Amino acid sequence: MRDMTIRARDAIEKADVIVGYSTYVRLIGPLLVDKKVVSTGMTTEVERCREAIRLAASGRSVALISSGDPGVYGMAGLVLELLRECENSPLPFDLEIIPGVPAVCSAAASLGAPLMHDFAVISLSDLLTPWELIEKRLALAAEGDFVIALYNPRSKGRPDNLARAVEIIRNRRNADTPVGVVKDSAREGEWITVTSLNEIPVEDIDMTTIVIIGNSGSFSFLDYMVTPRGYKGKRL
Repeated sequence: MRDMTIRARDAIEKADVIVGYSTYVRLIGPLLVDKKVVSTGMTTEVERCREAIRLAASGRSVALISSGDPGVYGMAGLVLELLRECENSPLPFDLEIIPGVPAVCSAAASLGAPLMHDFAVISLSDLLTPWELIEKRLALAAEGDFVIALYNPRSKGRPDNLARAVEIIRNRRNADTPVGVVKDSAREGEWITVTSLNEIPVEDIDMTTIVIIGNSGSFSFLDYMVTPRGYKGKRL
């Protein structure tokens, strides 16, 4: 994790231009001295990435900022999609995708070890994915006894999505299944709780929260949430 953080910091410090979602750009404010900054809000991801590509192709050194890992609900995929449309071959500039720590991994570390066995990560935002498809993925993940990690669980514009998702999972899982909730993971003011599927504090959850729902073997211990891998039962 330390090496990844150093690589990301070096890339930002060496860049002439920083491009990113305004909230994420604010988080790295101390690193932005004497740099050109291009920041935009939600729903302008395509324009933001096109501008980063244009600047890089013009010879500028550009750092495109994502939170967590750029390849997990980040901008790496969109950049590559847009570059695929370009007629230039090879690429008009050097491209490096620097790995980070996804929020689901950061939240899991805060909770203990809830992702020790197979798990599924599902975003509840239906801005880019039809809700019908999200419902199908939730149902199949629950039926498959996966640990389920939820991104974008509840927003002001979609306040009921989390409750609807929990109901789908509750129909296929015991009500006392352990659930970990982490808000603002690894940031100032991080809030952590371990509860059960029947007691999820829906009203306290927002878009900066990760919700991890255990499988049939998950358990809570002290302030931790654990999903056994099966080592104890293995005969050597």
